[in-house]
Amino acid sequence: QVHFVESGGGLVQPGGSLRLSCVVSERLFSLYSMGWYRQAPGKQRELVATITSGGLTTYADSVKGRFTISRDSAKKSVYLQMNTLKFEDTALYLCNRGSSPLVVPWGQGTQVTVSS
Repeated sequence: QVHFVESGGGLVQPGGSLRLSCVVSERLFSLYSMGWYRQAPGKQRELVATITSGGLTTYADSVKGRFTISRDSAKKSVYLQMNTLKFEDTALYLCNRGSSPLVVPWGQGTQVTVSS
């Protein structure tokens, strides 16, 4: 069974930065595209960024130019570097595959709170 362990969240002021990490227990990790998602209270889960097995990336318009997704196949890990954070970036951040079929259950996620 595939598991995701996210970490790196926290409380940060607007304009600050955080780097999220996700360790994936997937034997065939290197073959799958991976994605970071976020869910804010009362809102639907949103796909934030994806990265293919070959390193091609996509971003939601709301984070373009501020967030960078990367991966390390040797460590079976995915990262999300978040810069110039805004209040609206506050959410629970989770990782999963970058395209269907997604893995269930999801991991616990890591909370990012942007507050002054």
